[in-house]
Amino acid sequence: MNNNIPWLILVCPLIAAACILLFTRRAPSFSAHISVFAVCVSFLGSLVAFIVPYSDAPNQLSWIDLGGAFRVPIGLVVDPLSKVMLLIVTGIGALVHIYSLVYMADDKGKSRYFAGLSLFMFSMLGIVLADNFVMMFIFWELVGVSSYILIGHWFTRDAAAKAANKAFLCNRIGDFGFMLGILLIWSATGSFGFSAIREHIALLTANPAFLTVAALCIFCGAMGKSAQFPLHVWLPDAMEGPTPVSALIHAATMVAAGIYMLVRVYFIVSASATAMAVIAWIGIITAVLAALMATQQDDIKRILAYSTLSQLGYMVSAVGNYAPEAAMFHLFTHAFFKALLFLGAGAVIYALHHEQNIWRMGGLRARMPKTFWTFAIGTLALMGCFPFSGFFSKDAVLLAMFHNNGWIFVLGLGTAFLTAFYMMRLVTVAFLGRARTENAEHGHDGPFAMTTPLQILAVLSIVAGWSFVAGPVFGKPFVERLEAGSHTFWVPMLAFVAFAIGAAGGWILYANQPSDPVLIPVFKKKFGIDEFYCLLIGGTQELLAKACRFFDKWIVDGLVVRGLSGATLGTGLIVRFFQFGNLQGYAFLFGLGVVALIYIIVFVH
Repeated sequence: MNNNIPWLILVCPLIAAACILLFTRRAPSFSAHISVFAVCVSFLGSLVAFIVPYSDAPNQLSWIDLGGAFRVPIGLVVDPLSKVMLLIVTGIGALVHIYSLVYMADDKGKSRYFAGLSLFMFSMLGIVLADNFVMMFIFWELVGVSSYILIGHWFTRDAAAKAANKAFLCNRIGDFGFMLGILLIWSATGSFGFSAIREHIALLTANPAFLTVAALCIFCGAMGKSAQFPLHVWLPDAMEGPTPVSALIHAATMVAAGIYMLVRVYFIVSASATAMAVIAWIGIITAVLAALMATQQDDIKRILAYSTLSQLGYMVSAVGNYAPEAAMFHLFTHAFFKALLFLGAGAVIYALHHEQNIWRMGGLRARMPKTFWTFAIGTLALMGCFPFSGFFSKDAVLLAMFHNNGWIFVLGLGTAFLTAFYMMRLVTVAFLGRARTENAEHGHDGPFAMTTPLQILAVLSIVAGWSFVAGPVFGKPFVERLEAGSHTFWVPMLAFVAFAIGAAGGWILYANQPSDPVLIPVFKKKFGIDEFYCLLIGGTQELLAKACRFFDKWIVDGLVVRGLSGATLGTGLIVRFFQFGNLQGYAFLFGLGVVALIYIIVFVH
């Protein structure tokens, strides 16, 4: 494969972002088309990279070289794992860009939006192609910055500004652990490159406790980016950004970065059984909690956001259950049907003049047929209904859980039931029955540029599970697990039962209901986790801030600064009284000083 193709894939979005910011900011439509053209070029380059046989020839540029002790190249890795991820990122990214041409057509910050979108694509592609930890971490932080820009695109709204800050801060917590993990691995192996670390993995495994700490610190980065408990709170609030941004972040890019990173460094984390157990349990806890929260949400985008949290928990738990191929397989299929669902939700919001409450919708099936049928396909794929793509990838995850940990498998089945339940609730309330508002009565499908991406994603949501695009990367391990024993036949059967019961329950409870018949406050309030964090911050950060303010006002400013300056001023005032310019007076003071000195010498000593 031509070594220039990966570089072309990477830099095209960066060039687009630079051109928009430097030259075309005052031409919004032109800026939008520059951004779309760049991501389409990257997508075509990814197709070429995927088709052309993989070459393991080095593809690096020297960056930092301090001799043998410290060397960091700018290197790109193009292997089966990165090839598939490139297709996901650029393919979904291109569809989101095209969709944005309609959705953001009248936005005042259109040029800024597309510049941010291009920077985001550049950052994510850098993570995918990085062949060492330093390069990955740099792009990791760029993803955080660009997501902050996109989530807070409508920064004049307090909710959007707060959501952007929340996402940025939560990710910084996880990234601090990630950085510590990188430094620990470098201190043990003397290298940042993935291939070099793999060669020296024995230096890590020789100290199991050190390895576990390093692996868990690395996992902290995934907890932040992929929104795992307890750092999950930023992702639902990220809905304050434009809906295409939500589709991009939730489907194929930012939240997928954590999963991709874990699979890329799987040879490190899998070497520690303790770290793998922690990863497996954190993932399934996130999956269950998010699914329970989703059952009581009324905002169509928030329901999908909690669904993303839940499915990311599935993927993380799959990694912890020694099935990285199942995690990537589910990431692959999830990218298509979750992007479809978010863009479908965006079409509904666009048609209903930015209405997002599902209880103010209804009857959209007849008025928005293209949106409804594509959304229904995405829903069935997410539920894990045969023969849609989610059935294969979700069952691959459940098979991994079944083989490794029975309790996690039971919780995984429960999550499958809840997924079917809350998605049927969403579809039943929003699309079926009668229209509940005037906006819903006048809803209609969007223009061609909006419906075409939905139709393409709907097709991919059907065929992705059958194609096993990366062949042995995804499909073969799944088939091998399925053939490992006849008893595993019950896993898909139980998963189908969970889907059927959940979907039936959602239909029975919510068909033709004017309001929500099921109210569970603890789920609706998201288990009070956000409130707990507010109390925690109020009891620690605010208290510390008040203590620092007191110290600064009364000790630093009062005692040190004002005290010393006051003492100096007072001393000057006293000394000034002795500077009166009279020679006789000075002689008198001199004599008085001599008398005082004689007195001290004679009587004191």
